[in-house]
Amino acid sequence: MENGRLEIHDMIHYVEDKREDFQQKLLSEAVNVAEVIHDILRQGNIDLLKNAEKLVVYILENNHQDIVEFAKQEGVAWAQHSLTLAFKLEWVQAIRRSLWKTIYEYQSEFNLPSIREDFFELEKQINNNIDQFLNTFFLSYSDFKDQLIYRQRKDVEHLSVPIIPISPTVAILPLIGNIDSYRMDIIEEKVLMDIARTRIQTLIMDLSGITDMDEIVIDHFHKVLEGISMMGCETVITGLRPELVREMIHLGINFNQKAITKGTLQQSLKDYLL
Repeated sequence: MENGRLEIHDMIHYVEDKREDFQQKLLSEAVNVAEVIHDILRQGNIDLLKNAEKLVVYILENNHQDIVEFAKQEGVAWAQHSLTLAFKLEWVQAIRRSLWKTIYEYQSEFNLPSIREDFFELEKQINNNIDQFLNTFFLSYSDFKDQLIYRQRKDVEHLSVPIIPISPTVAILPLIGNIDSYRMDIIEEKVLMDIARTRIQTLIMDLSGITDMDEIVIDHFHKVLEGISMMGCETVITGLRPELVREMIHLGINFNQKAITKGTLQQSLKDYLL
């Protein structure tokens, strides 16, 4: 076992001593990446050659913790700068092939036996470590992109909940389009936060532009009205469509206890502005 560790240590030194040869192997194996390697360095401040050597050391040392952490960092960096995944896959496969060529050269130069019992263990170890790096990298990349999309969607949805002050105590919230559970969560968060921030006393919610609300969303909307009331704000609902009213009747839901209902937004503006 001790001899195996010493040999791994010698291999690492051999790769470091043959740095230029190893890098040339990488560039010849990953032709497409070689063409954009400087662009990747400039765009994302990612030094592929330097990082390849770091990964090789982790792989040879069988350092699972550093492999996983490095893969996570790389995944976020590539996702952050929208770098092409095909380049990353080609580069890591080039690292795999170049590493095996270097190990073969190391064994040949020092007249080491190429076929022996611990060689197959080394093969399994190296390939498993590279696969672990790839898997962690792609998961990290995907998670970062998913979170980015979620944040962007949330920002857009916040913009689609425009609370418009028309006086120091009165504001309007016109709602347009389809409202699903996700958007209802955004409405709840935005409405309660804005009431606390602006200290408005009356919120006029115009529903004339609502195309559809299912049973779960209607129930959630009813709870939002309770929350508005708890914040000390009065709710005025305008523009209820007949199809939405029919749905509420069948569900046994009535907004009258939590809000004042009026036919049109114009009527409410006339009442509250006067």
